[in-house]
This record gives sequence, C-alpha cells and structure tokens, in this order.
Amino acid sequence: MSTVLRTVNRMLIGVVGLVLVLLGGSVLAVGLGAPPPSWWIHHGPHDVLLTAAERTRWRDHGWWWPTVLAVLAVLVLLALWWLVAVFRRRRLAEVLVDTGDGEGALLRGRALEGVLGSEAGNLDGVQHAQVLLTGRRSAPAARVRLLLEPHVDPGTVLDHLTAEALTHARNSAGLAALPAEVRLRAARHRAERVS
Repeated sequence: MSTVLRTVNRMLIGVVGLVLVLLGGSVLAVGLGAPPPSWWIHHGPHDVLLTAAERTRWRDHGWWWPTVLAVLAVLVLLALWWLVAVFRRRRLAEVLVDTGDGEGALLRGRALEGVLGSEAGNLDGVQHAQVLLTGRRSAPAARVRLLLEPHVDPGTVLDHLTAEALTHARNSAGLAALPAEVRLRAARHRAERVS
C-alpha cells in the first residue's frame, strides 16, 4: 500500500471513528437521561430522531430523489474503492539481500521485478511477461503473468521459467526460496485460411 493511500486510510478511519464515537456517545448519554447540551438537536430522551415533517419535507420536490440516489451512489463507489485499496495485495518495495557479512543489503523490489519480467519475456514463446513481488522483504514471493504465443507448449515455458528466470532471480538476490504463482494465458490469433 502506498504511503499516500496509507495516510488517507488512517485519516478516514480516524475521522469516521471520531464522528461515530461523538454522535453515538451523545445519543446514548441523552437516551440514558443526561441533560442534552445546548447545541444538541433533540431536547430529551423521548424525542424522536426524525419527525414525520422532517422525513417528508422534500419528498414532493423533483430534485430530491435523484440527489439522494446520486449521493448514495458516490458513497458506495468511494467505499468500494477504499475496500479494494485496503485489501489489495501489497507490492513489495524492497528485498533483503544476504551479503554474507551479517548486515545485508536492500534491493528495490521494482528492480527485481523488472529483471525477472525482462528475462521471462525473453523466453521462447512468451509475448509479454508481468511480474509482481509480494510477501515480506526477507521472504518474497512472485506473481508472474505470461502471455503465450499460440504455438507454444505451456509446460515447456513453465519449465524454462522455473529453471532460468526464477532460479537466476533467486540466486542473484541470495534468497533461500522464491515461491511463484504463475498464470499463463494464450494470445489470441486470427484463424488461418486453408485453401
């Protein structure tokens, strides 16, 4: 998760939590018999949240329902965006490389992704390769997506990917293991005419 998204996430959770605690605590306190503050919109524990006049006040206006539906749709879309952003798998920013001196070095995750993707893309029969590193910096994992040419055998490409690209990446970063999830997809091609 990016730093900006993490900051927005924390601020949004904090603001929503603060509003819910203040409103919920105020409603609970007034409902239990505490005297309502002067700014409070209700006057006692038996006062209803919305009167019948407040609920039906705007019902006859033509703009009311489209506005309500548009606001609710925007809120649902924002909530879905937030949910997807929070639960999306994080991209690994850096990988801890064992240098043998006990301290180690940090390798940028995007650099390792680029090298691994370039080597996987150069394999015979691969049109396009996309690599994403996930996991922890001391124990990374790779998610590899390969777009294969129509004539290629997927098993052969997978063997070459494992024996060459993934092995080179694991050895160059000094990792004990580099587990990978590989997704293969065949490229679309036009039908050949037979005459």
